[in-house]
Amino acid sequence: MATNTARSTGPLLLAVVSGLLHLLVGSFYVAGGLVIPGSVLVPLWMLWLLLTAWLVWLAVRGSWWTPLVPAVAAVVFAVVLVVGEQAFDWQA
Repeated sequence: MATNTARSTGPLLLAVVSGLLHLLVGSFYVAGGLVIPGSVLVPLWMLWLLLTAWLVWLAVRGSWWTPLVPAVAAVVFAVVLVVGEQAFDWQA
């Protein structure tokens, strides 16, 4: 009796691209130390790591939602940076 247990390569390929995008966004998180104070930066890095774990969990499950992770990471970083610059006068 044959069973079809092979996974589609679509979600896996999308997860790999999402992972690369998440690493790209992570480079901005690292460079954010030039503008963002450490008391905000460390929790931001922890959030990025949590989002990384979520990306891996989605990828293992074969989910098509993996592109959401780097998008959320990018939006959170942009919001923190803009609010910090406007409200707290963060400057490089």
